[in-house]
Amino acid sequence: MNFKYNEPIQMWPIGYIYNEFKEPVFDEKMYSSKSRIIVKEEFQEGLRDITDFSKIYVIFYFHLSEGYTLIQKRRFDGKIAGVFASRSPKRPNHIGVTLVELLEVKDNVLVVKGLDAVDGTPVLDIKPFIEKNAAGDSL
Repeated sequence: MNFKYNEPIQMWPIGYIYNEFKEPVFDEKMYSSKSRIIVKEEFQEGLRDITDFSKIYVIFYFHLSEGYTLIQKRRFDGKIAGVFASRSPKRPNHIGVTLVELLEVKDNVLVVKGLDAVDGTPVLDIKPFIEKNAAGDSL
């Protein structure tokens, strides 16, 4: 198949992650630790009513990751699998997404729990976790 739109996509961070994790290595403590997401002031208005949700998705860029491998050993179970069946940062587009618990919001600062990204990671987007779809069915 010939992909017609095979061109670069540009994105800019809406904010950055701040926490105690400085090195991009697997650390289970991340899943029980708190992180701050500082959203750029120009996007602060976009946080309006984010506290309607107890969980949010954080989409971020693995800025310290280099290259990728299509077959890897998964961290959570040790199984050899394809990169798209893993949470590895060594991916073709270095994009990560994590569902986190939203603990607090003050101005342009979000405090979350369970974010598996290191200090200084650029945040590309934030989306609410909605437990029911438009038809009212549980997801």
